[in-house]
Amino acid sequence: MCHSDLHVVDGDWERPANVVLGHEGAAIVEAVGPDVPRDSSREGDLVVLAWTAPCGNCAACRRIEPWLCTEPRGSGHRLRAGDVRLRRVDGTPIGAYSGIGTFGERQVVAHEAAIPIDPGTPPELAALIGCAVTTGFGAVVNTARVRAGESVVVIGAGGVGLSAVMAARFADAGVIAAIDRSELRPSEVDTIGDLTEDGADHVIEAIGLTETVEQAIELVRPGGTVTLVGMTPQGQRASFDVYRLVEDGKQIRGSNCGSATPEVDFRRIAALYAEGRLPLDLLITERIALDGVPMALDAMRAGDGARRVVVY
Repeated sequence: MCHSDLHVVDGDWERPANVVLGHEGAAIVEAVGPDVPRDSSREGDLVVLAWTAPCGNCAACRRIEPWLCTEPRGSGHRLRAGDVRLRRVDGTPIGAYSGIGTFGERQVVAHEAAIPIDPGTPPELAALIGCAVTTGFGAVVNTARVRAGESVVVIGAGGVGLSAVMAARFADAGVIAAIDRSELRPSEVDTIGDLTEDGADHVIEAIGLTETVEQAIELVRPGGTVTLVGMTPQGQRASFDVYRLVEDGKQIRGSNCGSATPEVDFRRIAALYAEGRLPLDLLITERIALDGVPMALDAMRAGDGARRVVVY
């Protein structure tokens, strides 16, 4: 269960109706199509499902920036344009969110979206690698490129924020501070400054509120980097003092899907978990059945817990 699903349910993001939601999942391959390359997933493989599986042909993919792919497999919430795999009883066509629709027991996906990983990975944790973990881990390691000894402040301690904290520890960051509230009192801002002298080297915003985006810019030191990970409702704008930003030489970066290459980063994260270097088990608040999704959405609205995982 990811906050992006909630954004769709609550109408914050424009998405087509009649889709099976869910974009963070793992599965066991039951069958492969005749045109699937031999070096792709095979029957019986444990795979992490990529909600943004790169096409390999667009300008972004040619720049080796697959996280910015303009035509990812599953765009239009279909396996292929015009392809309908699911229908209601009355024949109404139904899409699969991001081409993977993980709020369903079975799904047909593009082979580029099914990334085989270590079969010993618990499936519930493999599911988290598909979005939350890769987004938080990649924001620190790939986008911000945190170096050993640097200070990191993470705003938001949900699944993505906690993954960013784990990544900061993996990167041997110095001071690591996590903040989990929508507003900071001036005294708390001062406390962060005390911990990091003149502000943090890196601030990772993992909530997606304009208020916390603006606070992130205040918390970072002169010359430091703010990495924006959380997604606001569409159309929202944050504001900041442009003169001060330029004078202080601060940087703002956006991080989409942790600037990750699924076939590389999914496997890397699974391997780090197997080595005991990423305690991903801590992210799961509760395992639920499919009929628990409405309850989980309510819990998400209330900010209750990190990740709830649907286990079929």
